[in-house]
Amino acid sequence: MHLYKELQPGDPFDIRLPHAFSTQERQLVTLFYQPLTGSEPISLYLTLWAEAEQKPKQQMTHYYLMNVLGLPIGKVFEARIALEAIGLLRTWKKENTGERSFLYELQRPLDADSFMKDPLLSMFLFSKIGEQAYRNLRQRFIASAKDKTFKDVSRAFMDVYKPVHANMPSDLQTDINQEDKQQKVYPFYLEQFDFELLQAGLSKQMVRARSLTFEIREAIAKLAFLYHLTALDMQKIVIQAVDGDGGISQERLRKAASDFYKLNVSKEPPKLAKVTESVPLEETRQMSKEQELQHYLETTAPVQVLRDINNGKEPLQTSVQLAESLIVQHGMPIGVVNALLEYVMLTTDMKLPKKYVETIADHWVRKNIQTAKEAMELARQEHDKYMAWKNKPQTTSKTSQQTKGRSGHQREEKVPEWFYKRNDKQEEATASTIDFEKERQKILEMLGKSE
Repeated sequence: MHLYKELQPGDPFDIRLPHAFSTQERQLVTLFYQPLTGSEPISLYLTLWAEAEQKPKQQMTHYYLMNVLGLPIGKVFEARIALEAIGLLRTWKKENTGERSFLYELQRPLDADSFMKDPLLSMFLFSKIGEQAYRNLRQRFIASAKDKTFKDVSRAFMDVYKPVHANMPSDLQTDINQEDKQQKVYPFYLEQFDFELLQAGLSKQMVRARSLTFEIREAIAKLAFLYHLTALDMQKIVIQAVDGDGGISQERLRKAASDFYKLNVSKEPPKLAKVTESVPLEETRQMSKEQELQHYLETTAPVQVLRDINNGKEPLQTSVQLAESLIVQHGMPIGVVNALLEYVMLTTDMKLPKKYVETIADHWVRKNIQTAKEAMELARQEHDKYMAWKNKPQTTSKTSQQTKGRSGHQREEKVPEWFYKRNDKQEEATASTIDFEKERQKILEMLGKSE
């Protein structure tokens, strides 16, 4: 799973909160952004927000987020990139000598007026919550228009202040680059739209060059993306949006684009959906049962694996803490830890002896085992050795040695029965329902051995 490889539970992170957020901004995140992203990204955002307000701050690992949110690492990653795309989070990564850490910088949500003036966000929200709910949000968060009989007489900056000659040191001057300007709303790249073709078909007498400001160009690109229109289509829309003085407003652009879409494409408003990333051809083939188990071990939180192996029964806190220490303190990949938990539980009558687990873990760390597949293969190869570690060395019999010799030939690994029953909500988990000897025989059979 390529998304999972970008993030490990043991990766540490810090949080930066550039500004103190208000109660109204919390409402905006919940009511405006949550319909777009779903609940999991917003839960991640609010969790990071709460942790960022803690003083003094301490570095945490992503395993903490997995526990707080109740999500596997892949879901935490998907929630993170959803926040990045919608403009609520910026992520910075640092890699040093094979180790990596992250810095999460929380961003303010747009105010209600800016959100509803944005062609993409407003249409996305409208398609998610419907017309009536959208109207209710406008009425709640956007102030009514001022009486047109009033005239704005506020003084401008230059009316009140004049410059004085003072040289500010260069290191105190803020460098606002173009990247920061584009990040002030949410990441959207204008380069994907062909502005040269657009301007080639526009008369300079009809559309003034200075009317195509950065904000107007951004609006043109967003509308083209939203309605799936070409540069030639946008030429017609821009011409319709020009006022008598040759100027262009975002509101006129939006109305012209909406009218063009309804007339030429569909009367139903467009909807936005998440991009589904392409999967390599070899991954599209039907996975074998063994590959399915390996994928499950790689992408599931250890607490859920413990729960599934034990027919849905909640694991003891000591078992959860043991799994956490292997991930956080010893840096073992989550798939390897899950494979270790499964192997030990099914070969020790559903127990997790701490010293025995740590002995095998130490062996796997020294062997540099990185995936569930590697762990399962090594467990199959070293099964007799691990049984000797668990029991007294002298109990190894001649029969065992003969069995070990026969085990050299590879056979397809069988998937334990618990893996198929993990989603069966009807089954009650009690000690009497588990035939420990049967489970032990299954794992031995899976490893190609017999007693």
